[in-house]
Amino acid sequence: MRTPKPEQLATLEGFEKTAFTIADTVNRSPRLKRAAQAFLSTIGKTWVHQCTKNLLHVRGLEHVRDLDPHRGVMIAANHRSFFDSYVISSVLLRNCAWIERMYFPVRSNFFYESPVGVLVNGVMSAWAMYPPVMRRKEARGFNDYVVELTADLLARRGTLVGFHPEGTRNQTDDPYTLLPAQIGTGQIIHHGKPIVVPAFVLGLNNDLKRQVAGNFDGTGDPITLVFGEPLDLSPYYDAEGRLRTYKRLADHLREVLTALGEEERAWRREKGWPDLGPKRG
Repeated sequence: MRTPKPEQLATLEGFEKTAFTIADTVNRSPRLKRAAQAFLSTIGKTWVHQCTKNLLHVRGLEHVRDLDPHRGVMIAANHRSFFDSYVISSVLLRNCAWIERMYFPVRSNFFYESPVGVLVNGVMSAWAMYPPVMRRKEARGFNDYVVELTADLLARRGTLVGFHPEGTRNQTDDPYTLLPAQIGTGQIIHHGKPIVVPAFVLGLNNDLKRQVAGNFDGTGDPITLVFGEPLDLSPYYDAEGRLRTYKRLADHLREVLTALGEEERAWRREKGWPDLGPKRG
């Protein structure tokens, strides 16, 4: 794994640097990363499954379960709840034998800027919420390292990277109208050239106690997770690496996820589950 340049590392402030050093140590050490992955593949996947199994419905699992990937796989998903990545990773770890290591690049404002975030990353994610994407303007140079590192990780067989092209949670009233896709998404994909599988997840809320209670007392909304087919992105991979290419690639991914969202919405109608989007005129 590559290391950040001194000038990139210097953009991190005190606690950010401490949090990054802890997570980086775990993810950089083969022995510690194997131990972390073992935790996720046993305890991690089990507690999430037990807390969601009565509400969770999955479609298109074969698109990712049956892969025999020659390089890394990116799950590109919409982002509505704090718990999206936990549910997706639990489903994948219970069904995909090819996964050897997992990474979920995240915005730094929670997981790398507060002691509670560091604790959650360690206890609930085994430090898989890595690498951090910096929000502060002064630390944006560090994100060049994040792009390069994530692309390197995606070149390795057995690697799974979970990524939200929107870059942040969609907190609008309409979960089917996605936020603009971030150019950095296209840049990482273009550099790493992974196998990209789109996913659309809906039905999770942001209150952990209420979410878990709803699973056991039947008051929770159905949680739907739809995987699409692996994408043919070869035309973008063949194009020159420049901002225009990255933007076109990111916008294409947003279009794919929007179409997958419409498939999820039709599935809800078919099953008689609540439509969580705004009413159509």
